[in-house]
This record gives sequence, C-alpha cells and structure tokens, in this order.
Amino acid sequence: MAREVAEIPEVLHRQVQQGLDSYLLAGRQAARTNPRGFVTCARGTSDHAATFFKYVMETRTGLPVTSIGPSIASVYKTQLKLQDLICITISQSGGSPDLVALQAAAKQGGAQTLAFLNEADSPVGGSADMVLDVLAGPEKAVAATKSFVSTLFAILGFAAGFTDDTELESALRSFPDVSKLALNKDWSNAQLSLARAGSVFTVGRGPGLAVAAEAALKLKETCRIHAEVFSAAELLHGPVVLADNRFASLVFDSQDETQESIRAVIQTMTEREAAAFVVTPLADSPDHLDVPDVNHPLLQPLVQIIGFYKFVEKLACNLGENADAPSGLNKVTVTV
Repeated sequence: MAREVAEIPEVLHRQVQQGLDSYLLAGRQAARTNPRGFVTCARGTSDHAATFFKYVMETRTGLPVTSIGPSIASVYKTQLKLQDLICITISQSGGSPDLVALQAAAKQGGAQTLAFLNEADSPVGGSADMVLDVLAGPEKAVAATKSFVSTLFAILGFAAGFTDDTELESALRSFPDVSKLALNKDWSNAQLSLARAGSVFTVGRGPGLAVAAEAALKLKETCRIHAEVFSAAELLHGPVVLADNRFASLVFDSQDETQESIRAVIQTMTEREAAAFVVTPLADSPDHLDVPDVNHPLLQPLVQIIGFYKFVEKLACNLGENADAPSGLNKVTVTV
C-alpha cells in the first residue's frame, strides 16, 4: 500500500500524458448528446468516486446524478427506463457480475453507457459503449488507493470537457507536481488520537463528502477502527450526540461554499470534547492536518485523500495491522 500511494504522482503524470485528452473528448461527446442526467453504478471505493462524480456534475451542470443499486438488476431483475440518460459505471477491476448486470440493464433501458476502469479489458469494459482507462497500473494491495485518485482525476477531465472548462483543464495539467507536495505533509499529530478513539466521524460536504467516505472505509479495512462518514449537515441532525471525549473526527474542509457548515461541525465537536482534526491548507487550528494549496477547488479533495492515504498506512502499521492484505478481504470483490 505504501508503495502504491507513493506512485500516485507518477500515475497522474501518466494520465496527463496519455489519458487527459480522451477524458476531455468523452466529456465533449457526452455533452453533445444533451442527456437529461446520469445514473451511477459502483461498489465500495468506486462508489465513493461515484459520489464525487455526482457533486462535480450536479454543481457544474445542474443535471441530476443518482446512484442505482446494482441489485436492482442483478437480484431483482428490474427493467429500467433510462432513455436520454448516461449510465456511468466505475470499477477498478470491471469484473463484478452485479456491475455487469446493471450496466447491461441500463443499456437495455435506453441509456448510453460509459465506464471508468483500471482494467479496460474486463467484462464491464467489453460491454460499455465507451471506456475511459484511469491508467493506475497494477494495484496489488487490497485497499485501493492510486486507482481511486486516478479515477477522480479522470472524472474531472470528463467534467472539464462536458462543461468546456478550460480553467479546470489547465489545473489538471499542472496537478501531478502539486500531488507530490501532498505526500510530504506530516499528519503525525493525529496518530495517537485516532489510535485511541472508540469511534471516528469522517466529515465532508459536496465533493469532499466522497473523500470523507473513502477515509471511513480505509480506517475500517486497514486499521480495524470503527469509522462512519457524515455530511457536515447530516451530522448536526442527530448523530453528533454520540460524540464525546472517546471520539475523534476527521473533517475535510473543501475550501468552497460549504465552509460555514464545516466550521460549525468543528465547533460542535470541540464543545463536546471530541478531538477534531481538520484537513485544510489553512493553518488556523492546532489540530489541522496540512495539505498543499491547489489552483482549483475541485482538486482539494484529491490532495486531501492523498495525504490521508499516507497517514492511514502508517497508522495501520503502528497498530500492528497488515494494510496490504486485511484479514478476510480479497483484492477483487465479486458480488451478485
């Protein structure tokens, strides 16, 4: 896992050289079809990437993006009605039968199908109308890391093409160098608190919710720490009553319009004596976890999750866990 996290800047550089133009082109082609919206098909870490796709596309285009559970097709055999929509399948391996079934049902229901894959030569890739290779290369650790970051990058390339956003395109082309800085940040001030925590809240909003969800999953699967993700808004609607001095929280500050609600969560957690670590480039808190500045707000979640991946691998090692091969998990999860 540590080696694959260290490879992320190299993967991003490869994407700029070999993949970005195809991501942009796919977005432009999709825009020309004038879709009414998107549906997503994914599991696990890839479903967190689908959440990122949702917030990026909804905030930038006004088009709705909704997730369809793969079991709707694979178990319930429902006939879908998806005319004038685009079905986005996201998968590292492209091999799970339930994803194949939902993509096929979406196509039969009238949707165009587009897949973001790290294994383009796969069952999902073989049946999609268009495949975008995220170019992460072989990934051996059970916990996906570099393939998640490369998928977010590909999604942003698609979004830049769809919306003709030259500012975002330019930011993507320079991002590999920024990503190197994220690997040089020191988050050791959070190690002890998270190791001792009875439970952890990971908190984000908008595109940041996607990386908060990914952080919660990684804490569970690599460190065996109970962690639960909440939107900054949803947390204050009830779950925050669980927080006390046995809790810790990781708050992902997206540096966008969600900042007010993010700050409200930080204040509330502090008042309840729960440790609150804020992932932000702003050093305005003793418990801040530093990330580099980026030249586009949609790249903030990427540097945040890169920094987190380095942190959580070290945390797992300090706890005596095998981050590369957690007990009971397989690299390719096959579900129906």
